[in-house]
Amino acid sequence: MPPAVSITNLSKTYATGFTALKGVDLEVRKGEIFALLGPNGAGKTTLIGIVCGIVNATGGTVLVSGHDVVSEYRKTRSLIGLVPQEVSIDAFESVWNTVSFSRGLFGKGPNPAHIEKVLKALSLWDKKDEKVLNLSGGMKRRVLIAKALSHEPEILFLDEPTAGVDVELRRDMWEMVRGLRETGVTIILTTHYIEEAEEMADRIGVINHGEIILVEEKRTLMRNLGKKQLRLELLSPVDAIPEALAGRGLELADGGATLVYSYDTHGERTGITALLGDLNQAGLRFRDLETRQSSLEEIFVNLVKERA
Repeated sequence: MPPAVSITNLSKTYATGFTALKGVDLEVRKGEIFALLGPNGAGKTTLIGIVCGIVNATGGTVLVSGHDVVSEYRKTRSLIGLVPQEVSIDAFESVWNTVSFSRGLFGKGPNPAHIEKVLKALSLWDKKDEKVLNLSGGMKRRVLIAKALSHEPEILFLDEPTAGVDVELRRDMWEMVRGLRETGVTIILTTHYIEEAEEMADRIGVINHGEIILVEEKRTLMRNLGKKQLRLELLSPVDAIPEALAGRGLELADGGATLVYSYDTHGERTGITALLGDLNQAGLRFRDLETRQSSLEEIFVNLVKERA
């Protein structure tokens, strides 16, 4: 079974001379939620545009379910649903008509039952006869998702789908995404809300300056690159770490009131027991301690800094 999306040596240089993508290789598996993370200008939207047939590549190949996006563009476009960043909908049309019209654009015959199912899943059913003009920003974004799902695509691209959406609508959207994945739809998303990727994604790719710098299973990424920290709140702040503890890799935080010790939870020994003994010998007392795991956001920021 071919991957949902297979990208080989993909490049894009615009007429201005700006190179947005540099030799990108990437495979997205069928039925997974794949999150593509990267700072502004990293190449995320350009990459999505090429796969969806909106942007022409300078070089390389893209296959969607084994079909070339250039030579078999009608086939590949019918397999893809796209929710773009920008809200661009016919403001004077009703919700029902604009979603139904999108289905027809892909050569699909009328299917009122499917349109009804999509609108209900997105809490748009009671707005079906409302003009798009009268909807809130969050509801308009839901209409974009409904349009993308109108022709029953196998692959759904979500380019910053919850930007500007309130918390309640965001939760509803991600509940819908989980449901789609359960039916076999492949989800590829970009997001600035990294906690969403942490919660939702099966795998994560990081792109920076037009290059894929990492693709990894989310759990493996967090296990291998995430650090666990022991934070010790001292009874009395210190100006510097005592010489006796210089080799322990400790850091001062909170104006000298907290000692921070980073360690690998998968190593044979964490070194915590020995550290506590050394603290006692150095005369440092603490009132409280806590441990915390690195978040995906911290991992992402560190990766981008390292490859900058």
